[in-house]
Amino acid sequence: MSAADGRDPGRGSLWARLRSRIFHSYFLLRRPMTLGVRAIVHDVEAGTIFLVRHTYVPGWQMPGGGVETGETMEEALVHELLEEGNIELTGPPVLKSVHHNRAASRRDHVAFYHVTQFRQFEPRLPDREIAEAGFFSLADLPEGTTSATLRRIDETLNGADPSPYW
Repeated sequence: MSAADGRDPGRGSLWARLRSRIFHSYFLLRRPMTLGVRAIVHDVEAGTIFLVRHTYVPGWQMPGGGVETGETMEEALVHELLEEGNIELTGPPVLKSVHHNRAASRRDHVAFYHVTQFRQFEPRLPDREIAEAGFFSLADLPEGTTSATLRRIDETLNGADPSPYW
């Protein structure tokens, strides 16, 4: 965020969209099919979930990222939760669904997990990748929560049929 005016200069800008396309193009060249992981980190007792707002794409979403070559989906999830939320798993995550993320590319897929056994060892502070992060009440999600995030919440917590698409 800009200290002078409180705005996030990367959010939704032309440069942010271009940077996102460059990253996806790079991964497309490195891997013919891309695989990512995301999780609903759900504090059942508090009735909250953990969301992040990145600096390079608009909206609030669940933490996650790409699965690297030689890495399992669960290993990727572990490092993404640490990186994006200072969150450590204290029990196994539950794989809920796998989705085709056609908004990213024709070759992108996302494995989606439900995490209820975890600890956050300290709040996640903003940096170049994460503009904001925190736990939010399910009854009061932040404005700008992405439609994909809302669909995954509905599927995971309300029993809606999972969509094959992210």
